[in-house]
Amino acid sequence: MIQRDDAGAELPRNHTADIRSDDSDRRQALMLAMALSLGSAIALGLARFSYALLLPPMRLDLAWNFAQAGAMNTANAFGYLLGALAFSRLSMRVASRTLFVAGCVLTAVLMAASGATVDTDALLALRVATGIGSALIFVSGGVLAARLASMSPRDAGLVIGLYYGGTGWGIVISSVVVPLAVLPVTHGWRFAWLALAVACAAFSGIAVWAARRIETAHAHPTARHGAHASSGVVVQRRRFALVLAGYGCFGIGYIGYMTFIVALLRNAGMSAGVVSGFYILLGVATVVSARMWSGLLDRMRGGQALAILNALLAAATVIPALLAHPLAAFVSGTLFGATFLSAVASTTAFVRHNLPASQWPRGINAFTIVFALGQIVGPVVIGRVSDSVGLTRGLVYSALVLAAGALLAGCQKPLYKQDSE
Repeated sequence: MIQRDDAGAELPRNHTADIRSDDSDRRQALMLAMALSLGSAIALGLARFSYALLLPPMRLDLAWNFAQAGAMNTANAFGYLLGALAFSRLSMRVASRTLFVAGCVLTAVLMAASGATVDTDALLALRVATGIGSALIFVSGGVLAARLASMSPRDAGLVIGLYYGGTGWGIVISSVVVPLAVLPVTHGWRFAWLALAVACAAFSGIAVWAARRIETAHAHPTARHGAHASSGVVVQRRRFALVLAGYGCFGIGYIGYMTFIVALLRNAGMSAGVVSGFYILLGVATVVSARMWSGLLDRMRGGQALAILNALLAAATVIPALLAHPLAAFVSGTLFGATFLSAVASTTAFVRHNLPASQWPRGINAFTIVFALGQIVGPVVIGRVSDSVGLTRGLVYSALVLAAGALLAGCQKPLYKQDSE
């Protein structure tokens, strides 16, 4: 069959073959991005955000106050910081794929161990260790996603968004598994941790396969972005301090919402079915967010993408604080889910646009460290505010921090004048 272009002219056979090859490469890149995204589903969706669903039964069973409950997420964030700091050293000697595999295995084992104890101190220690494993997955996966994006520049924003949006799959699985696995027996929440560990193990097999394929296909990535003309020069972090600060505010604000939103909804008298529906909706919105914001990530090379997403997150966070109604909760969850992981993706896009490929691990890790610091501060501060003046006020504070992050990120300019691509 003769192939013709849009004007009806016959296409040369070699041109037709090139189109087919490009389409095949594109499909492969998107398939690998979706498979790799199960790593982010493990690191955040299963290992971290599932705790919001486990918090009410664990808090009731173990007699925790909100500050203690928030301390569990702080411990996890502290481990995440340790993992990010370790990555900055390990990545100079160990392949990103190897660190990704190690993180997947470690996280699955530690999730199972969390279901084997009811001691608060032991649970704190396990949350720290789980944070280390999550960081190894998330940062190394971000580097692999950036490399994959360089293999498919036409879909770069979509590839990066797909990787981070995979967290939504973890949220959806958690919202289904946790309510079913929390049994009406003493310490019945322990079975939910074990079920989540099984899900981590299943996701790991697919994600590790993708990581190996990406590293094999792109062992020595090159970039035509940002500082490509001066790839031998180390870009100082102070040059993108504003977007780093905006991302730190994101870390504080978003984790306050994700830690306490379920408790707020339950305290407002909403049923378990409404809360599960809210969480499923949030997770689905996270998954589809990759395509929603891919163009934004491709076009905006400074901090403006993060600024827009932070502003939307501030609006999403304040809605349930102002209106205690299921419809308001669903609107909030949809808007929050559709934006919060894209905010994370925007930092990887910023690194890819502004730093040479050799500095991608360093740049992504700088954002990860700031992110972890924000998550350490967030649960404790918002938890103490919630203990003293209520969960509603805590969410208002989270929204204000996110708004401040939007202002800071909006002032960040691209580091280099971009060439047309």
